[in-house]
Amino acid sequence: MARLNLPKQSELSLQLEKLNQLPPRNLDLYPKLADDHITIVLYVHNRPQYLKVVVDSLSKVVGISETLLVVSHDGYFKQMNKIVESIKFCQVKQIFAPYSPHVFYSKGFPGVSPADCKEKDNASEKGCIGNPDQYGNHRSPKIVSLKHHWWWMMNMVWDGMKETKGHSGHILFIEEDHFIFPNAYLNLKVLADLKPVKCPDCYAANLAPSDVNSRGENWNSLIAERMGNVGYSFNRTVWEKIHRKAKEFCFFDDYNWDITMWATVYPSFGGPVYSLRGPRTSAVHFGKCGLHQGHGEKEKKSGCIDNGAMNIVAEETDKAVNVNKEWEVRVYENQPGYQAGFKGWGGWGDERDRELCMKFAEMYH
Repeated sequence: MARLNLPKQSELSLQLEKLNQLPPRNLDLYPKLADDHITIVLYVHNRPQYLKVVVDSLSKVVGISETLLVVSHDGYFKQMNKIVESIKFCQVKQIFAPYSPHVFYSKGFPGVSPADCKEKDNASEKGCIGNPDQYGNHRSPKIVSLKHHWWWMMNMVWDGMKETKGHSGHILFIEEDHFIFPNAYLNLKVLADLKPVKCPDCYAANLAPSDVNSRGENWNSLIAERMGNVGYSFNRTVWEKIHRKAKEFCFFDDYNWDITMWATVYPSFGGPVYSLRGPRTSAVHFGKCGLHQGHGEKEKKSGCIDNGAMNIVAEETDKAVNVNKEWEVRVYENQPGYQAGFKGWGGWGDERDRELCMKFAEMYH
């Protein structure tokens, strides 16, 4: 690790690395994972009200007791920790991003240092440190933390964590604002089995449509479309392809991990990158009522939370497998979205962020 010349760690950063070595909790309750289990990774920042909803939805997922839930934290927050420590429905392993800007605070990069350029500062005039993005803006630690966390987590889960680094099958990734239906896990197992047979061009299996406002078409067919960012899963072969594109990922000037993947990594695979899903969603993205992605009808569809109460209800059909092995696959070709050639939304111009990102790719190799 020393040869990578990583940022000097704070006391908290070192403590978190020790916590990352702890074995999963609840081994006494669930001593053995199913041979064909799909590990679930939930990545979170600091929205306890949201996390409670997600954990409650996971507690009702059929089959969850056979698998391992990994919770990846961007920053150390007591309330978030407490919620995760209360989980009793499966094995749980917590990991904390040791180089999160939220862990370094004002102790220098990757946190804030007094010498850093801010906003549209001119580095040579001000004598400050940093490279602006393509729009002339300097880094914001809060904003870059999203991409850093996702990339560190991927490298840690696939290559750095003893519980999963030998795992060749699918791993499911969800966020702290994804409500999971009771049939999600069993549906996913069916999709993962069908993928090589029904859709050899599919890289992933998704719980939800790529359009976050859609609950699905309710057709009697499977759907292949571009990979969405709600409840996506892929196997080690796909991870290795992604990992080989570390440079494309780390040097693209966009602070969003998903847009970076859509605009640079997937197009570099040389063909369409499809994901297989069912015709009815098993996961829903939610936000605070009145505060996200428009109001009214859209909100009803994508789900929202008000004073801790959720407006999403799992219907009977969401409680059992509703994916049929006999169905044909319908392909959405030429979907709208970010394509190769898009230059990015910026926020990721600082050489230090790009170098740290590349170091995460080497850290566990």
